[in-house]
Amino acid sequence: MELQKPRGTRDFLFDEMKERKFVENTMRKVFETYGYQEIKTPIFEDLALFTLKSGEGIIEEIYHFQDKGGRDLALRPELTAPVARIYLNQLQKAPRPIKMYYFGSCFRYERPQAGRFRQFWQFGCELIGGKSPDCEAEIIALAAHCLEELKLEDYQIHLGNLGILRGILTQDGVSADQQDQVMAIIDKGEVKELEKLLEELKLNEESKNILLELIGLQGHREVIPVVQELVKNYPDATKSMEELEELLVMLEAFGFTGYTVNLGIARGLDYYTGTVFEIYVEGLGAQKQISGGGTYNLIEIFGGEKVESTGFAFGFDRVMESLKIQKTQPALKSRVEVFVAPISTETKLKAFEIAQKLRKNNITTDVELVGRKLKKILSFADNSGAKFVVLVGARDLEEGKITLKDMESGDQEQIPIKNITSVLLDRIKTSE
Repeated sequence: MELQKPRGTRDFLFDEMKERKFVENTMRKVFETYGYQEIKTPIFEDLALFTLKSGEGIIEEIYHFQDKGGRDLALRPELTAPVARIYLNQLQKAPRPIKMYYFGSCFRYERPQAGRFRQFWQFGCELIGGKSPDCEAEIIALAAHCLEELKLEDYQIHLGNLGILRGILTQDGVSADQQDQVMAIIDKGEVKELEKLLEELKLNEESKNILLELIGLQGHREVIPVVQELVKNYPDATKSMEELEELLVMLEAFGFTGYTVNLGIARGLDYYTGTVFEIYVEGLGAQKQISGGGTYNLIEIFGGEKVESTGFAFGFDRVMESLKIQKTQPALKSRVEVFVAPISTETKLKAFEIAQKLRKNNITTDVELVGRKLKKILSFADNSGAKFVVLVGARDLEEGKITLKDMESGDQEQIPIKNITSVLLDRIKTSE
């Protein structure tokens, strides 16, 4: 029987894990610079947590099962709902705004294809109880800051405001459920299907034309007057337009001007209430979106009070793919800096002692564990990327010394054992 990994999953070996860890740590550092604290949630949750948020239809798209106690559970398909549960369970009395971030794997039972896997990773954050558009401006600036630190090029941040579209529909008597249908179609970019639905909803001709024009608008600050003129007879839409304009001013205060106003962004989820944004990277094909988020009121759906929240998540795997395509992957560090090699069996214990001393001084160190001859030890050490080899010989030990070999130059020198740590720390620092 040949054992294979499950369909839609991947194995990550050494170099790839180093690259992923570098990106993870870079994002983690930026998030914490903005005052966010990390949380972890269970990989599986009650199934009801996700059906309450997304409806019963999501059951067909996720991994769900009954445990031995007959409880209906599901592997988490995303991390926003677990964050809302954490807030309801433990953080309702915490001072606001609450800033938290997460990194973890999620699971979807869907057909694997380019850029889509059944197990994937998300790195994101939620800001609960803040004020819009202040929170939205900071979160969008945070997302851009992460990509700048990773030196990712040619990314585009598109942002819109659902309140503008919903304001028009509400004024024409379109129900909340019907509005959700409209948003889902806009999210798919199906203009013909949208026109058909608006006809079925008997939206008046002026509102229909304005809506269709709005979702096709893209640009910078120059689109604002155009939108203002289009929605001037819709008070709720006008109010949302003013919020969007304020957001753009705040983004510039945060030092970010590389946005595109795109009122065709709908996110397709009914709990989003105002600002929404998505980040695209060309070159990824149909899966060019690497991030998405916005302002939502999910807490209320789960039975809590009405609390405005803003959040977003990077599709971590798509960020990795973007970096790979752009050839901006980080330079990988060697597996170890030092390799300790006993020349003979009788010096093996002393070699272990030296290796452990170096490790306790934060020098990445490997030691010969197989009993190879010196020539093969040096070949292995070279393949491991070690900058230096500590040769531990019986005659040197009698004199209280070891031989240090520089693997790049090939030079060797004897140094006192008592000085080995300080000498290597100095040499490693010089070689960086």
